[in-house]
Amino acid sequence: MSDNLIWASAAELGRCYSKKILSPVEVTQQILERADRLQQHLNFLVLIDREGALEAARASEARWMAGMPASPLDGVPTSIKDTTTVKGWPTRYGSHATDETPAAEDAPVVARLRAAGMPILGKTTTPEFGWKALTDSPLQGTTRSPWNLAHSPGGSSGGAATMTAAGVAPLNHGNDGGGSIRIPAAHAGLVGLKPSFGRIAQYPADSPFADVVSQGVLARSVLDSALALNATAGPDPRDWRSLPADRRDYTIGLDDGVRGWKVGLSLDLGHVKPDPEIRDLVAAAARRFEALGAHVEEVGPLIEPLQLFFEPLWIGSFATRLRQIPSQLHGKLDPGFRAAAEKGMSITLADYAKSYEARSKLARDLALWYRKYDLLLAPVTPTAAPSVDTLYNSEAFPRWTKGAPYTLPFNLTGQPAASMPAGLTATGLPVGLQMVGAPRADHLVLRAMRAYESAGGWTWPQPKVIETLARL
Repeated sequence: MSDNLIWASAAELGRCYSKKILSPVEVTQQILERADRLQQHLNFLVLIDREGALEAARASEARWMAGMPASPLDGVPTSIKDTTTVKGWPTRYGSHATDETPAAEDAPVVARLRAAGMPILGKTTTPEFGWKALTDSPLQGTTRSPWNLAHSPGGSSGGAATMTAAGVAPLNHGNDGGGSIRIPAAHAGLVGLKPSFGRIAQYPADSPFADVVSQGVLARSVLDSALALNATAGPDPRDWRSLPADRRDYTIGLDDGVRGWKVGLSLDLGHVKPDPEIRDLVAAAARRFEALGAHVEEVGPLIEPLQLFFEPLWIGSFATRLRQIPSQLHGKLDPGFRAAAEKGMSITLADYAKSYEARSKLARDLALWYRKYDLLLAPVTPTAAPSVDTLYNSEAFPRWTKGAPYTLPFNLTGQPAASMPAGLTATGLPVGLQMVGAPRADHLVLRAMRAYESAGGWTWPQPKVIETLARL
């Protein structure tokens, strides 16, 4: 497997399989070897299932040889974030408060990736209970960015982001309850789509954040993101929140462009203060839509500061989790998570009710905004990737102003939103442009992503990543 094929997209691998010039077994074996080599430096996996992945690859090879692939992604290796159940594997959430009990069944997204024929390599790192937009945990240690090992890939799908950006599988599963796909995608120079809430069924939905989390993948191309959504979208009887079945093929119309669209650009959403370099890169990236035939205009304040209205939901949910953990294990928790959870113990039902009222208003106001506009553009984060020793939700890096101020609103509203590469800072770190669609308009967000991608010139492998990995 050549270096070029290490960086091949999932779609390219599928085409090679169909022509019988490449084998799923060969690809899976090479990716497992690459994972072994890079894991000690980057720390992106918490579990590797070599035999299971190779067995799935052999079955895939047989289907391709018979001309009966399960899907265009058949034989393309992937991984699952360790907040998601995989039958026979533990779900540790990066926490000493969990154990090695194997899951009794696959989550819907896992079952659908298996049905698509994708060998599952293992499970990826996450911060404890997915609580923050960095990826380090008491149980599993620190995950590092392949762009610069001194920096975090973001979180909470940081293991998936590092794998994808380091050339270990072309797409990897993640989920997003406050920016956990889009933030690591931005920090790793990847394509990261958070589909509409409910587009991909989730079960078990026992997390306190179950009504804001969307499943998805981190990828290196928009076509791969569309193929993954084709494979995973759909309801499940175990998830009453999941959207009705939609037989849409998200690759159809992907190249129809954005000519004539009216696009709103908000560099601060009305209250966020991005670094000047972030502001300039995102503004320049947004101007590409003008060249694509869209009309782009800066819009006024859209969203009030989030903390006043929505902190009760966040810390109150952490408190719910803390109450489930035996007190003798509290000392082993991430101190930042524990502090937020203990603060949440004082949240009342009235506090929760006010937050849900504010959430309803936010969703209504933004839905009405799309009567005038086709797409909203904004930064993904106010800073580039923080260093690995950053204390999340500290005075130096508050959640509400530096962690997730641009991404969380669209989890609260359930809208589809994505991150696309917007360039590099002077220090060589990626920046993300966020694209937010109207409620349930996933196909239009993908179409905008593809139009932008076609005009952007961002390709893999990125020289800075090759340079960093070559030193390992």
